[in-house]
Amino acid sequence: MKSNKNSDPGFAEFIALIAMMMSLVALSIDTMLPALSAIGEDLGVTGKNTSQLIISLFFLGMASGQLLYGPISDSSGRKPAIYLGYGLFIFGCLLSFAAPNFPVMLAGRFLQGFGTAGPRIISIAIVRDRYEGRSMARVMSFVMTVFILVPIVAPALGQGLLLLSGWRAIFGMFLVLALLSLAWFAFRQPETLKPQNRIPFSFKRMTATVRTILQNRSALGYAITAGLVFGFFLGYLNSAQQIFQEEYALGQRFPLYFAALAISIGSASFFNARLLLHHTMESLSSRALLTIIALSAVFLLQILLQENHPPLWQLMLYFSLTFFSIGILFGNLNALAMETLGSMAGIGAGIVGSISTFISLIVGTAIGQCYNGTVLPLTAGFFLMSVASWQMMRWAERMKPAP
Repeated sequence: MKSNKNSDPGFAEFIALIAMMMSLVALSIDTMLPALSAIGEDLGVTGKNTSQLIISLFFLGMASGQLLYGPISDSSGRKPAIYLGYGLFIFGCLLSFAAPNFPVMLAGRFLQGFGTAGPRIISIAIVRDRYEGRSMARVMSFVMTVFILVPIVAPALGQGLLLLSGWRAIFGMFLVLALLSLAWFAFRQPETLKPQNRIPFSFKRMTATVRTILQNRSALGYAITAGLVFGFFLGYLNSAQQIFQEEYALGQRFPLYFAALAISIGSASFFNARLLLHHTMESLSSRALLTIIALSAVFLLQILLQENHPPLWQLMLYFSLTFFSIGILFGNLNALAMETLGSMAGIGAGIVGSISTFISLIVGTAIGQCYNGTVLPLTAGFFLMSVASWQMMRWAERMKPAP
């Protein structure tokens, strides 16, 4: 059925729709943070760090899903693949909402991650279908501006729902938002991939692309670097609630401190766009990693000198400066990983994303599970993984062709 061009969403509506679909990922992570302890207590979790798996299993599902949605959307069209993703996400929300025990909760979270990978990945493909060049960059800038706001407000939203109705209400909110955005997408956004441009689904093509990426030192090196960087940030996400609400006894003020640090990452993305006018992505990424290494080394010394419990203001200063550097890295590493992939950009994006997410899942879970009531394991993880990231980036650059 052909769409009526007059009924297509306008520029502002299109940006709002895409931003809402992409924001499901951030909402599904950050809104949960204040509720981790409450969920663990209600579902009989005994290990103090076990509730962190609610975040980790979501990332495991997302990493797995990224491998499939790109090829599916290339063969069947963007809309069927997004419908599949939404269906899995909604089923996962229902499973978690009604979870009688922790394993069922984790199964629901895995499905939510697997499902939301669809809207997250294919939304970018839809933007690419409709726009190109500077127009696409302009659209993505507006989308990312909205996307950045979500981590600032999401924990406060989760805290409010937790206080008013309990943690199950958070999954009820996910359901409502998913259904609203799905209906909006179904009725207002026409299919953007023309039948003549579709590519038959092929496992052979997928494995060939994986092999090509694994043999491409630049793409593989930057994908691993991105995974390590997001890995130590995931370690923070896993343990943030315990650090702020338990170690520093901030209670219901936790979302305020989390939002302040989210602003550091968000502001970095704006500065990165300006810095790229005068510096290369490689130099900015290298400087950002060296900054994190130096900050983490100094803060580790401070922790040891202050009996593993530095004052809150020192912690916030360290996190603010470090997260600004992480924001610079987020803006550059994925672009560097994709730079040499050329015509395989579509399926390559899914595979690069999956590789980096699997690595971040392993690193972030390991760091989070080492939490011992102090910020020492997290800071040590930041230091060690930033050193490893810097070394991996240098390895990737050795075989990169000169400009």
